[in-house]
Amino acid sequence: MRMYDIIQKKRDGGVLSEAEIKWFLEGYVKGEIPDYQAAALCMAIYFRGMNLEETAALTFAVRDSGERLDFSEIHGLRVDKHSTGGVGDKTSLVVAPIVASLGVKVAKMSGRGLGHTGGTIDKLEAIPGFKTSLPIDEFKEIVNRVGIAIVGQNAELAPADKLLYALRDVTATVDSLPLIVSSIMGKKLAADDDCIVLDVKTGSGAFMKTEEKSRELAQWMVEIGKRAGKRMRALITDMDTPLGYAIGNSLEVIESIQTLKGQGPQDLTEICIALAANILNLAEKGTYAECEQMAKDAIANGTALQCFADMVTAQGGKGDWILHPEQFPTAKYSYTVRAKESGYITGVDAEGYGVASLLLGAGRNTKEDVIDPAAGIYLMAKTGDYVEVGTPIATLYSERENTFAQSEARLLQATRIAKTAPEKKPLILGVVE
Repeated sequence: MRMYDIIQKKRDGGVLSEAEIKWFLEGYVKGEIPDYQAAALCMAIYFRGMNLEETAALTFAVRDSGERLDFSEIHGLRVDKHSTGGVGDKTSLVVAPIVASLGVKVAKMSGRGLGHTGGTIDKLEAIPGFKTSLPIDEFKEIVNRVGIAIVGQNAELAPADKLLYALRDVTATVDSLPLIVSSIMGKKLAADDDCIVLDVKTGSGAFMKTEEKSRELAQWMVEIGKRAGKRMRALITDMDTPLGYAIGNSLEVIESIQTLKGQGPQDLTEICIALAANILNLAEKGTYAECEQMAKDAIANGTALQCFADMVTAQGGKGDWILHPEQFPTAKYSYTVRAKESGYITGVDAEGYGVASLLLGAGRNTKEDVIDPAAGIYLMAKTGDYVEVGTPIATLYSERENTFAQSEARLLQATRIAKTAPEKKPLILGVVE
């Protein structure tokens, strides 16, 4: 085979064979195919697309490009939950402990944030001492003993994805359905979980801006997961406004703890209960209604919160901070953003809110950037709320006072205020089995 011929075939709208896709990816990982040819193929895929068969072949080639994890030593059914990314999306910190406290093992590998979306690993590292990298034997021992462990992505897992994503990130080919599917599912299928529930975000704060595109992404990921022998389900959820009130790492951990205490924001609680109930139902713990009640009970009786604290302790962190979150340090400086006009907040650009948080030091523009765990935004008004001129709508937190002006400008620019109240939208837009 020649890489030139594969590029030309896709450029002209042809369908690549499984053998061609596998040959390309194996050669690229070995360093036999240069970046410029891989980039040319990614651009051809971006414009010409791939059908489901091609996308499945690409996904399985990504999965098989490195180490395949073996979780057979973990006792019981193993589940995972993955979000496609959003602003204020701390659902894993709530959902995973709920599910684990009810006897379903959560062996989870999560990622870091890049750009306007936050990462679960960054949030967990806001807890002093918490180890996001563990030897695989210790990881499995904690899952067996506590019921849950969350670590960063194994470097040997799906190395083709790491190479391809770095290339896509600098060649404007990130936003491609087959490349997104193969990236997410290639990594997920390299792990050894039985059930996977996907939270596919849609809206201004998501990578997929329309419900139609998000549904298509969900359908393809569910189908490919099923082909790999996994039990799959996906929820399409709204990301036209940040989830909860907290944006930023320590702030989001604290809000997650409040939610596990039954004191969290309504939108975050609703999404977390739905995700947990779907995972439990997929794991055959009962009917959906029964599983929903089980999830609510795990919050009400405190077992989910204790499970989170036990996981943090097992992974070297300060578990007592989970039970007493007032110990989390606050940022050196704070600043109140006030409404410039009166009216209803009719909508926000959630991505703009994420960027405003990033400007304060809560995120990274490059993988080398250092995150300030205490930096971020706490919202005091959200879509649907009425505000007067001068009403506080957000508090900004940072170790650097000179970041406030730019962050405030970005947040106000992303906030739409009008005289008429907006129509209320559902949080969960659909379920893909």
